[in-house]
Amino acid sequence: MSKFYTELDGKLQEFITNQKIFFVGTAGQESRVNVSPKGMDSLRILNENQLIWLNLTGSGNETAAHLLELPRMTLMFCSFEGKPLILRVYGKARAVHPRDEEWSQWIARFPKYPGSRQIFLLDIESAQTSCGFAVPNYQHQEDRGDLIYWTDKIGEEGVKKYWEEKNQVSIDGKPTEIFK
Repeated sequence: MSKFYTELDGKLQEFITNQKIFFVGTAGQESRVNVSPKGMDSLRILNENQLIWLNLTGSGNETAAHLLELPRMTLMFCSFEGKPLILRVYGKARAVHPRDEEWSQWIARFPKYPGSRQIFLLDIESAQTSCGFAVPNYQHQEDRGDLIYWTDKIGEEGVKKYWEEKNQVSIDGKPTEIFK
């Protein structure tokens, strides 16, 4: 039942746009595989071969560390409402940080979120759909505001201090280059 694609056609782009959550998978050479859920208004499809997503402050910074070693990334989207479907998007990615010259061009595409940490640019190599018949039905109620509340509360300097303490290395001790 699975089908492979070399790019995101209109139907796949529409499916992605309708999802409220996606999952990011990365791994370094000698590290744990990291799978992380992402939500909010944090993903943009640039074209059939590229997309970007905004990474907000979190308890770890695994994706950034992994991509410095191996630029491969998988995004997974699951239909939790309506017709069942799973979509995996495979490709090579790189991080863009607020210090980078191109940051302003990319961040302008997203709402202003406190604690915006990186933007990941994914060059799509392939995509695969599968049935999703065993994925449960859930109804989206609302996005959580906890992260926005917390980062607003501690402020920009508090966020940078948090990055210094929690986001400079991965759980496997790999550098993230959040500060370069």
